[in-house]
Amino acid sequence: MPQFLTAALYKFVELPDVAALQAPLLACCEAHDVKGTLLLAPEGINGTIAGSQDAVHAVLAWLRADPRLAGLEHKEAWATEIPFYRMKVRLKREIVTMGVEDVHPALMAGQYVKPEDWNRLISDPDVVLVDTRNDYEAAIGTFEGAINPQTRSFSELPAWVEREMQPGGKLALVDGKAPKVAMFCTGGIRCEKSTALLRARGFDEVYHLQGGILKYLETMPADNSSWHGECFVFDERVSVGHGLEPGNFTLCRSCRHPLGEADRASALYERGVSCARCHHETSDAQKAGYRERQRQVDLASARQQMHIGKRQPGAGGGPEAD
Repeated sequence: MPQFLTAALYKFVELPDVAALQAPLLACCEAHDVKGTLLLAPEGINGTIAGSQDAVHAVLAWLRADPRLAGLEHKEAWATEIPFYRMKVRLKREIVTMGVEDVHPALMAGQYVKPEDWNRLISDPDVVLVDTRNDYEAAIGTFEGAINPQTRSFSELPAWVEREMQPGGKLALVDGKAPKVAMFCTGGIRCEKSTALLRARGFDEVYHLQGGILKYLETMPADNSSWHGECFVFDERVSVGHGLEPGNFTLCRSCRHPLGEADRASALYERGVSCARCHHETSDAQKAGYRERQRQVDLASARQQMHIGKRQPGAGGGPEAD
């Protein structure tokens, strides 16, 4: 039976005294033997923690005791082994890195759209639908008709927005008016910030999927879905489908990209070492090191132990990475 509860959380909220929150929050987590990583920034909080059910809920209650975090939401998952080895509370400039000044999601984010209303919105031919995730995420699944900006990291999205706002671009003015835009991401954090960016650039009608793709896949039945493929997730499941059932992708331990059946059938794929994408980018010495790491992981698994070098769920610092 699962013993450990994992909670992924984030909230955009103005926290000007963020430095003063670091030590008390870390002390609370350590007092309850909770592990994981939490990021604090003037724009809010983001992270993933794990521990016993009572311990995780105690930390969440401590956070929500601050009136500014009273509405903090989280997503829960169970695990049979603790997914983190230590607790970190880090101060950052942003809880999800965009690198643009004067974008305040707590004040400027677009309009939430519930999963059950999403299909109707994106079926409107006047709506520009934008996938705000990275290229490798969109490659394994996305919504029908969505634009893939082909970004390698979230910090590249503002430059794409600026290019597409030019005449002839996908976000250009139509008859002097900015188009309606709908944006989505894995769990909600990136599309909240990206819709705030668009509003700062003068877009009035901007929408984003409440709870992200994960909430849509959890809520919407497959026979009434506009989603195609699988959704990449930043934990050991790698991908999920409708009902949040584990998908068919694994992870290349070298370049960290998702691998489908065809990728794993490549002659350049070696479990734990390389795939066709990265095989020619690593040296023989690096590959030898990866082989030894995989051997140690396999040995630990045979002993029913977790290898210290194994990628941990939520390793990106929160429910979604940059």
